[in-house]
Amino acid sequence: MTYQQLPIIDLSAAARGPQARALLHARLHSAAHDVGFFQLVGHGVTEEETGSLLTAMRRFFALPESDRLALDNVNSPHFRGYTRTGDERTGGRRDWRDQLDIGAERPARTPGAGEPAYWWLEGPNQWPAALPELRAAALRWIERLSGVAERLLHELFEAIGAPPGFYDGVFGEHAHPHLKLVRYPGSSGDGADQGVGAHKDYGFLTLLLQDRVGGLQVQRADGLFHDVPPLDGAFVVNLGELLEVATNGYLVATNHRVVSPPAAVERFSVPFFYNPRLDARVEPLPFPHASTAPGVTDDPANPLFAEYGYNELKGKLRAHPLVAERHHAELLSPA
Repeated sequence: MTYQQLPIIDLSAAARGPQARALLHARLHSAAHDVGFFQLVGHGVTEEETGSLLTAMRRFFALPESDRLALDNVNSPHFRGYTRTGDERTGGRRDWRDQLDIGAERPARTPGAGEPAYWWLEGPNQWPAALPELRAAALRWIERLSGVAERLLHELFEAIGAPPGFYDGVFGEHAHPHLKLVRYPGSSGDGADQGVGAHKDYGFLTLLLQDRVGGLQVQRADGLFHDVPPLDGAFVVNLGELLEVATNGYLVATNHRVVSPPAAVERFSVPFFYNPRLDARVEPLPFPHASTAPGVTDDPANPLFAEYGYNELKGKLRAHPLVAERHHAELLSPA
């Protein structure tokens, strides 16, 4: 088995007739069942659309530090805004990157008595006053990739014999998409080289736009982490834990990480997380291969909850301890 590249899936084959679509489904089925990661081409997102977002993103990271810190996510109880290099954690260790976290633009919501604490995650984004084009580009990207992810999910479900629109009701206008604009500024110099520590995503699908620098690694069947060579015009797609749970482990969520680039080399990436409503309860997906599903990988240190919002909130509290301590101390477990 070669690990030089992930499987490559051409989504445009879905519109090229029954034979092409059947081949697409066979390849998509294999990639989602065996690997949990693939490169997606033929998605319809243009170079112009991509260039618009990347240009605004690079301008943001070129702003004076004071302009970026004006959006510090420590000021947002909704975990939106700018995270300074080293302030986010994965596996309890700092990730050597800075980023801007963006979600659906909604009014601030403070949970009332008896309401789940995850409603804190709904709220406004923080935008740089000096760069108004970033808001338009980012929100347009969320809308565009939500459409791509929906199409992809439908084709994936058809590929495994499931009803394609089975989960449409947990998305829609109240879905909880999440976009990150990320810069890896080079090695931290402490020998750790953790751009992002090994983890699985906890939503449905992640679509990642990466530049030519590289650094993303995926754990493959041999148990080792292998590089994912950048592919022009492609999104790296991985399945989240909700899909693994929904299919009792038949579709797999896979560990991945980012190794920091060399000193003085910047890497930029744009992960988009296709997530359902915060109050969504994901029912088991009916499909003919369910009897052969191996079961979900159990992690006692990272339990999954029935309602999606609790998983999202748990992840945010762990990843952003400064925000958690300032705004949500009552939600933190005692030491």
